[in-house]
Amino acid sequence: MPVRLLPGHGQYSNSYVANGVLIDAGATPMAIEHHKNIIKYIVITHRHFDHMPYLAEAVRMTGAEVLIHEEDALGLTDENVCLSMHYGERAPHIPPARYIQEGDIIDGLEVIHTPGHTIGSICLYEAATNSLISGDTVFGNGEYGRYDLPTGNREALIASIEKLKDYRIDGVYCGHGAPARDKGGVVINKAYHNITMGL
Repeated sequence: MPVRLLPGHGQYSNSYVANGVLIDAGATPMAIEHHKNIIKYIVITHRHFDHMPYLAEAVRMTGAEVLIHEEDALGLTDENVCLSMHYGERAPHIPPARYIQEGDIIDGLEVIHTPGHTIGSICLYEAATNSLISGDTVFGNGEYGRYDLPTGNREALIASIEKLKDYRIDGVYCGHGAPARDKGGVVINKAYHNITMGL
């Protein structure tokens, strides 16, 4: 199934629908509503509030299970962890149904643990379409996520981007900005070059 972009609202992240999964909750409830009948899981790529501002509404609308990596799970319930105060907001206070980890398959999407932007950051890979939903690990223009926020780590992010080079990636569907719907391998290589060169 093609990855469907739900553009982020204002300063909030993009969301995506792939198979029965909603990835992140930065798109408005109105955008999510069109897909509510197929969404079984909501995967949050990392702890930052801009990826979950509409999580409570999405859960009420779909009844879906919320999944997140254990290292970032406190971001769902703790304002200091998700940095929601920077947006004048509260954490969604939605506990996860369960934790996800490296190698899990969520409705055809493989979880890749990619720490660096945060300690619990993940990407999702769909082998059937060679699609990578990358959160804030890498962006569609070959840039990469910042590592100067709590639990960010440059060396970990370099290792995570290097790990992504082992996958055949056609499309990169990023947390912010326009996705790169083809030549995803070029995007990953550019991000790796930029971060290792300090660009």
